Amino acid sequence: QVQLVESGGGLVQPGGSLTLSCGCSGTIFSIYAMGWYRQAPGKERELVACISTLFRTNYSDSVKGRFTISRDNGKKMVYLQMNSLKPEDTAVYYCNSYPRGFGFWGQGTQVTVSS
Repeated sequence: QVQLVESGGGLVQPGGSLTLSCGCSGTIFSIYAMGWYRQAPGKERELVACISTLFRTNYSDSVKGRFTISRDNGKKMVYLQMNSLKPEDTAVYYCNSYPRGFGFWGQGTQVTVSS
């Protein structure tokens, strides 16, 4: 049974940084491309970054140059380093396989960017 556990969110001032972590258990992690998604209040969930099985990365235009996605297949972890955070980055952040997902979402981790 696949499990996804996101962590690392919190309250940060504009311009600050956070690193999110996602642990994935119960599956052969290395065969999946993974993505970080976010959902802001009143908005649909959106993909912000993804990383392929060959470690190729892609980012949404809104985070390009500020966020960095990475993965550690040995630890079955995917990370999102977020720099130069803006209030519009405020959202619940989730990880999942990309593009189809595992058929469910974890609990997510709240990121709030506010002064």
